[in-house]
Amino acid sequence: MGENASFWESLIYAHPTCTTWKQEAEGSIYHLASILFVVGFMGGSGFFGLLYVFSLLGLGFLCSSVWAWLDVCAADIFSWNFALFTICFVQFIYVTYQVRSVAFDREFQELYSALFQPLGISLTVYRKIVLCCDAEVITLEKEHCYAMQGKTPIDKLSLLVSGRIRVTVDGEFLHYIFPLQFLDSPEWDSLRPTEEGIFQVTLTAETDCRYVAWRRKKLYLLFAKHRFISRLFSILIGSDIAEKLYALNDRVHVGQGFRYDIRLPNFYHVALPETPPVQPSHHSHHLQRGSPRRKPTGLTNCSS
Repeated sequence: MGENASFWESLIYAHPTCTTWKQEAEGSIYHLASILFVVGFMGGSGFFGLLYVFSLLGLGFLCSSVWAWLDVCAADIFSWNFALFTICFVQFIYVTYQVRSVAFDREFQELYSALFQPLGISLTVYRKIVLCCDAEVITLEKEHCYAMQGKTPIDKLSLLVSGRIRVTVDGEFLHYIFPLQFLDSPEWDSLRPTEEGIFQVTLTAETDCRYVAWRRKKLYLLFAKHRFISRLFSILIGSDIAEKLYALNDRVHVGQGFRYDIRLPNFYHVALPETPPVQPSHHSHHLQRGSPRRKPTGLTNCSS
């Protein structure tokens, strides 16, 4: 205990104290460096936040190096600050290269800003998602079908970028699909990875549409490698299914204008009285539009 006490006493009291303080202030370069440090540490996260932080901190260390060289004339202070400036400069170049390497086309950039960026998804993660769909946006002309009831296989997951899709069953209108909504989220959720199925609804383009499509097997491989992306899509698909359920609920009225609650049983009987009920699969709590029991064939035009 005595040795420890003497160590702390020597550390606190044995050093020389400042008897006199400099009357004049340091040069403007020193104060500029301090201001750059304060502002630099206010940067955020992400690529652009890193660019902000490293650029301002690098300028701050550069100013400190100039101050140490011209005013203090201290080689050690200059060396440390110049070394830190070099590290910040290298990091700035590296982050700039990463930003350039994850640049996207206009539609993918708008999709990131509207859907993925508000969820805090980084550009590197988004790049993996874009590469999984081959960075391709597919065009669907007006009055052409994305899927036909009882014929089109469920082999992909698509997200509408622009336009409007009409969903019908046996010629009866169900709901619309708008931009930033999945075209086939109920079908995707109704099947296990090893199951196959066909659409139980027809999806027709009411306007010229553009959508992004991920192939089923390729997307499952991405999920297996990146659990975070799997959870992300699970959240997005669940939210999309809920929106479609409420879109159906808006069309259902019982009795004297009372709105039918989708949480009550026999919703399908009320929504589509002429359509035979669909047998629920293992995901009975979700909206079911897919069936794995028929042999899949594909058509793209409603008139075919």
